This record gives sequence, C-alpha cells and structure tokens, in this order.
Amino acid sequence: MIIGRQTFETTNHTYIMGILNVTPDSFSDGGEHNTVEKAIAHVQRMIEEGASIIDVGGESTRPGYTKIGEAEEIYRVVPVIEAIKRRFDIPVSIDTYKSQVAAAALQAGANLVNDIWGLQYDDKMARVIADADAACCLMHNRTNTDYQDFMEDVKADLAKSVEIAVAAGINREKIILDPGVGFAKNVDQNLEVIARLHELKELGCPILLGTSRKSVIGKTLNLPTNERLEGTLATGIYGVMEDAMFLRVHDVKEHVRAVKMVRAIMNHRG
Repeated sequence: MIIGRQTFETTNHTYIMGILNVTPDSFSDGGEHNTVEKAIAHVQRMIEEGASIIDVGGESTRPGYTKIGEAEEIYRVVPVIEAIKRRFDIPVSIDTYKSQVAAAALQAGANLVNDIWGLQYDDKMARVIADADAACCLMHNRTNTDYQDFMEDVKADLAKSVEIAVAAGINREKIILDPGVGFAKNVDQNLEVIARLHELKELGCPILLGTSRKSVIGKTLNLPTNERLEGTLATGIYGVMEDAMFLRVHDVKEHVRAVKMVRAIMNHRG
C-alpha cells in the first residue's frame, strides 16, 4: 500500500501511527500540542522514536466530547499539517469524519483520511477521498449498541463502509479497517473485538488497531489514563500477533520496540 511517498507492506509488518492531538480537550493529552511549535516538536520526537505515519486530530472524540464546527477544526489542523509536510518526509493522516475538513487537510498535504464513522456520517466524504486518490482508514462505529450477533454485526457494518468506499471510486488497495475499540461497545465487546481481530481480515483489507490509553484498559486494570502504558502494550502485542498493519498510539518508542521484539520471535516460529 502506498501512502504519500511511502510504501507499506500490508502483511507480516506492523507500523506505528503516532497520535498528534491538536486539541484543548482530548482525553489523554489535550492541550499539550495545540500550537504549531509544540506540535512540530512532538512530531520530530515521534519520528525519531520510529513512527511511520502521523495522525493529526483537531476534535476530541472522547466520550462526552464537545463537537466543534468545520471552520474551527480546519483552523486547528491545516497549519499543523502544512508545517509537518514542509519539515518532514513522513505520511500524514487526518483524523476527521467531516468532508470539508478532510478536503482542506488533503489540500494541505495529508495523505490518508482516518474516519471514525467509516464514511457513514458525511455522505460527501467518500468522494473527497476518491477525488484526491488518498488512502483511508474506516473505523467501525454506530449510533446504537443493539447487536444481534456482535462480531457478525461489526463485520457487516465494516463491509458497508468498504462498499461505500469502492462505489465512490476509492481504490480497494488503499482501504484500511479499524475495529473501533471504545466506540459503541462495552468493555466485554471491546475485549472481544480485539481477541477476534483476525476475523476482520475476511473483508480483504489490512487492519489498524487503536487502543492507546483507552477506557477498556483503564476499566480492565482499574487504572487512570496516565498509567495505561503496559495495558496498551499488551493489546498492541496481541495486534501484532493478529497481523495488524498499524498500531495507533501515543507512546511511540515503547511500541516500536515491542513490535520489533514480537516480530523477531514470530520470524522464528517456522
């Protein structure tokens, strides 16, 4: 898969997507990187630690988040994306579910759209991505938790997202799927979707796993946000073993090392 000017292997490799929240209210790092200077310094650190792609988000999507308008979100993310692309040769992802924000971010140099609604919130999003010939990550989400058969319903929801993407002209080889840990799922369902991650490969697209510091870890281990590194690493290691293509994380260095170690072991399984 080509994202920007970089080629990514879709199997037997796991890459680290570094999270850059340029927001005042994200659940874990709100306000830490919400100036261009702070953002660039953090990007440089993540690149030095081994990140392969940077995911820029301008609106928090934590539980109970305050929704902001497109203009404000564009104001937050575009200068940062432009600054990243001027200084670094690394692919950039825009974390948004709004087509206007995606279009502005792609124009500013973003290479991938990371949509937490899997193209099912904004009916113009798929066309924006297709017209830019960009890659996309389509996350599982829904407005209710009325599952009849949890994993089958998750797969059906994601299959619908893929169908929307392909119908709009998005190249299937540029689609990544995300199980949506922490979205429209309770703790047991979050654990189940991680445990059965390999089943999503049936849809024919590589997988991104995003669990970094999320509540499923906090509730499982009874730990606050700033003490969830070990739990996040455990889920990431499991993701590597399930052949996830990307891990979306806050703590880049630790995950790069963990992935390298797990892959070294897996290469000797025979």
